[in-house]
Amino acid sequence: MEPVYRTIIGLARTVFFVQGLKFTVKGAEHIPPTGGAVIAVNHTGYMDFTYAGLPVRKPKRYVRFMAKKEVFDNKISGPIMRALKHIPVDRAAGADSYKAAVDYLRRGELVGVYPEATISRSFEIKEFKSGAARMAIEAGVPIIPIVIWGAQRVWTKGFPKRLGRTNTPISIMVGEPIQPYEPAADLTAELRTTMQRMLLEVQNGYDHEPGAYWVPARLGGSAPTLEQADAMDAAEAAEKAARRAASTD
Repeated sequence: MEPVYRTIIGLARTVFFVQGLKFTVKGAEHIPPTGGAVIAVNHTGYMDFTYAGLPVRKPKRYVRFMAKKEVFDNKISGPIMRALKHIPVDRAAGADSYKAAVDYLRRGELVGVYPEATISRSFEIKEFKSGAARMAIEAGVPIIPIVIWGAQRVWTKGFPKRLGRTNTPISIMVGEPIQPYEPAADLTAELRTTMQRMLLEVQNGYDHEPGAYWVPARLGGSAPTLEQADAMDAAEAAEKAARRAASTD
């Protein structure tokens, strides 16, 4: 029993109802009823993790998400994240968070990760980090791919949040478990290919507004291409590194 987590889920569902969000969930039967698994989620918006928790409620399970340390440092969100047993990630020193995630998996928990690491400005699937694959291999558990589409319309990087009643449709697809195998690079490549295929399937059944910021360029939207988005991310990372170096000096 996890009264805090159940309470938070209840509050979240109330918020979803007030917002008028319209969820379509496919493949929830792929969530294992017991045992550890890595839940790999694509990353298009700040609310992805709240929506990714919906399919796992069918077998009445909970996900421990890996999230950046700054969220845990916040005086409001920090206590909640710790109470829900999520895992803080210090990007400058990630060994401890990786170990904690593997320990959770070995104890039979579901651990949620974003293989892309950061929000995709193009809303396409970015290159993947190998952490999800390495954790699955070390813990001996499957990876469950989840693709979410429409979350970027609620709140994404570089655009105002839309947390009022928007009646936004959000599609969620859960893929079949991918059993772990080595090398991690091959497993990572299979995971990315699988999630790319799932995203295309979800997008095919979604109504896209021509020219909208939340629609990929490939589908007639004004979002940057994957290559343009990668260049924007690289420039932002360089700027942050320069600021850190200046503050150290």
